[in-house]
Amino acid sequence: MNTKLQERILPPQITKDSPVQTDETVTRVTKIRIREIAKLANVSIGTVDRALHGRKGISEQTRRNILEIAKDLGYTPNLAARALSVGGSVVRIGVCIPLEIHFFYDRLRAGILAEAGRFAPIGVEVLYRPVERLGQGEKYALEQLLKDDIQALIITPGDPQRLAPLLEKAERKNIRVICVASDAPRAARSSVVCVDPRVSGSLAAELMGRFTPCRSQVAVITGMMMTEDHRTKVHFFSQQFSKFCPGGKVVKVLEGHEDEDETFQKCFSLLRDWKKLGGLYVTTANCLPVCRAIGARGLSGRVILITTDLFAEMVPYFEKGTIAASIYQRPYVQGQTAVRLAVDHILRGRPIPETSYLNPAIVMKSNLHLFPESQSFHPSKR
Repeated sequence: MNTKLQERILPPQITKDSPVQTDETVTRVTKIRIREIAKLANVSIGTVDRALHGRKGISEQTRRNILEIAKDLGYTPNLAARALSVGGSVVRIGVCIPLEIHFFYDRLRAGILAEAGRFAPIGVEVLYRPVERLGQGEKYALEQLLKDDIQALIITPGDPQRLAPLLEKAERKNIRVICVASDAPRAARSSVVCVDPRVSGSLAAELMGRFTPCRSQVAVITGMMMTEDHRTKVHFFSQQFSKFCPGGKVVKVLEGHEDEDETFQKCFSLLRDWKKLGGLYVTTANCLPVCRAIGARGLSGRVILITTDLFAEMVPYFEKGTIAASIYQRPYVQGQTAVRLAVDHILRGRPIPETSYLNPAIVMKSNLHLFPESQSFHPSKR
């Protein structure tokens, strides 16, 4: 689906309080600066334009040389002038994220579209090709996006090993790949925007260790171990738990594949087979079936449950004590950040950081009301 964002805002660097900075003035000053750069670099104005705005058709050495000269001159591409001089779309960003689990990905998508909407007046366009679930159909969706004229790709890689060749192909085509919510660290990509899963896993281990007595047996419910975010959280939780709970042990790791029925059945059986289980850590937003399984076994408040993220449907389980704490990953901000990195790089020539880790929030019953997601956000119907 080709979604062109239409929200109107004042273009950056031109405000109603700056009457001397007319469209004609901005364009003229920008062209003078570009001519200076072209003369110093001994290239054409068109080549400078391609370098400054991340376009194809020039060598990396030429691009680096031009960007260095522009930096020395203190030149920053003016987005408003760019919009005036180029018709149609300036930046096309491909987006490939799952539809499910919608509690998390609806917020991630909302952040992406809101931030892209801020730049819509200067020609930023989103090409949205979602997949049904994490890891399902993402190779085909990515192949289709690479056929479009995109300059950046925002993707949640469910199976990073399988996607690696396509991600590397995208980077070779000068398409900046920005992973969100999970990483593909062994593949070529420009950046990842997420809460560091090492921190999430370790934080969950510390919380669990504070809530449970020594020598407690606990289990982990995850999505898919092939997904970098899930695998890393499981690893660091398992590694750190015994440090905070002396004699404590992770007795089981279950993969629910982000499927509610599968997760419920596996968790229901786990609670039957491990009578002394003291706690459960859910690494994904798929916590509702775990809450239901705990309730069905009559163990609410007796098995310590540490979850991930926050949405309105979790509130009753906080209130009755089923959920002890949750690690909120700020999906809306992740989406905003990914778009901002792409636009700043393509239009302003700013380098993309290799990682952009967000600080997670710990949500408990006492501060639950401070998070708008617990009150006002209701997942949209698709």
